[in-house]
Amino acid sequence: MTDRVIQLVQDNSRVIPLNFSAPQNSEVPAKDHFNRRLHDLRISVTDRCNFRCVYCMPKSIFDKDYQFLPHKDLLSFEEIEQVAREFVALGVEKIRLTGGEPLLRKNIEILIEQLARLRTPGGKPVEITLTTNGTLLRKKSKILKEAGLNRVTVSLDAIDDAVFKAMNDVDFSVNEVLDGIEAAHEAGLGPIKVNMVVKGGMNDGQVLPMAKHFKGTPHILRFIEYMDVGSSNGWKMDEVVPSARIINMISQQVSQLQMLDANYTGEVAERWKYSDGTGEIGVISSVTQAFCKDCTRIRLSTEGKLYTCLFASKGHDLKPLIRSNALPEAIGEQLNHAIRNLWSVRADRYSEIRTENTTQPKDRIEMSYIGG
Repeated sequence: MTDRVIQLVQDNSRVIPLNFSAPQNSEVPAKDHFNRRLHDLRISVTDRCNFRCVYCMPKSIFDKDYQFLPHKDLLSFEEIEQVAREFVALGVEKIRLTGGEPLLRKNIEILIEQLARLRTPGGKPVEITLTTNGTLLRKKSKILKEAGLNRVTVSLDAIDDAVFKAMNDVDFSVNEVLDGIEAAHEAGLGPIKVNMVVKGGMNDGQVLPMAKHFKGTPHILRFIEYMDVGSSNGWKMDEVVPSARIINMISQQVSQLQMLDANYTGEVAERWKYSDGTGEIGVISSVTQAFCKDCTRIRLSTEGKLYTCLFASKGHDLKPLIRSNALPEAIGEQLNHAIRNLWSVRADRYSEIRTENTTQPKDRIEMSYIGG
């Protein structure tokens, strides 16, 4: 076993040497500085997207001259599987594929098939999910299900076509997304979750129409507070619509809501059901009701960098290790130790300590690069 050490830069700019020798604490699942377990791995498979949503990839930045990552810099499916295998060995039970738009990654069903074969130390299959804008689901849903995908989450920021087109800024229609949702439902990729990012002054008038549209369906509508992710979306606190206001609006003008227990520790969405039994909604409140204390998520970028927080400014590059000349078994062992050591010193809690000062422009990683 090599005693080689790599240095990975922490988000707070401290340099932490990650030794590949086995850590003293080898429990599964791995625990971080605040005793939060490692449970969810989010993998971005591309930094490209066919939308230009104003809160994520505004055209003013992501225009025709924007330089996306060249294909040679992206992790191959085999490399992604190799990293994911070590995460599962450390306690990950859920893998979410993101982007950009993950269905733009050619032959992504091959990767899904590879990941679907992974098993936890206890022998359980890993849950494989995917977040998409829905425009390619009519074409891809059946093959994704056959490959082993469990379910999808679809982004839809308005039910009114004009408002939706203003949000995605590339003239995709609501009906294209609704058709994709129907295709995913037909293929068995449910329960389908529909995510709506609510931006004050732009689509907040769509909260009630969206609630009414999805009430009585098998789909779970979730409202997400507009967040200060990245540095290109011009985030302002006064454009945040608090989730508590959304719950009150729906309870008073659509149907009474009752709070539900979380499905598991670390679930980001607060769950509510209609009292008349006609469905469930959720709210994700990173701005007004921080959930850092239960955060179990880590993110792998499409080029092999790890991010221990959605609001990070620096990643931890695993690609030199992944593409080293060592034997696959040695690389796997070194990845395992490096990931565990990185997670053990994780102390991120950005949303809990967010202040006027921390919301000033800075070089945080973009949502389109790392996924949600």
